[in-house]
Amino acid sequence: MHSASTNKLTRYSAHSRRGGEAIDAAGVLPDFKGVAVHDGWAPSRNYEGAEHGLCNIHHLRELEAAAEQGHGWPLAMSCLLLDTKGLVDAARAAGADRLDAGALGELADSYQTIIQMGHEEHPPAAGRKTKAHNLLLRLERYEPDVLRFAHEFRVPFGNNQAEQDIRMVKLQQKISGCWRTAAGAQRFLAVRSYISTARKHGHDTLEVLGQLAAGRPWLPDAAPT
Repeated sequence: MHSASTNKLTRYSAHSRRGGEAIDAAGVLPDFKGVAVHDGWAPSRNYEGAEHGLCNIHHLRELEAAAEQGHGWPLAMSCLLLDTKGLVDAARAAGADRLDAGALGELADSYQTIIQMGHEEHPPAAGRKTKAHNLLLRLERYEPDVLRFAHEFRVPFGNNQAEQDIRMVKLQQKISGCWRTAAGAQRFLAVRSYISTARKHGHDTLEVLGQLAAGRPWLPDAAPT
């Protein structure tokens, strides 16, 4: 199952594959021009029309696992990300739309200091890369995407919206099991996409399902061109 979400829209789809073929079939990222916040799944990078933000909730989980292996830099990075989230939340609550240049400069310096700390803990001569080392290299390579939430307040800290939206579908799967046919799964996900989107716009589920059954489905306003 694949999911793409905003605070007003939900799109679920099912596909036999996980990569670019499935993402193309879902019909969102190929023409998307905004910021796509995701967990770093490699095929998502193939869509260059969009900007990318990486989910820091996923990073916090990975950093916790790396810290449990005895590394020091993951704890420092976790603290930096959470402290920065606190600064962003406070600035947004105060009516600001960005952090000031001084705060962003300090953030960049601290980030690089922690990355350097990580390289000292994972010297090149150590041999085979561990998960913690690979995480360090990813955080270094994609620093702009990791910190995009601090530079653009419209970008969330993580992709919790998508995580919340798939919860109902995963609950159905846990209780009722998988669908027997691909067509049945696609129909179910189309209806769930409709219900989830309508709820985000404040509409009653039974009301919009009634409109759908009557051949007059409720539809959200089209995006501005």
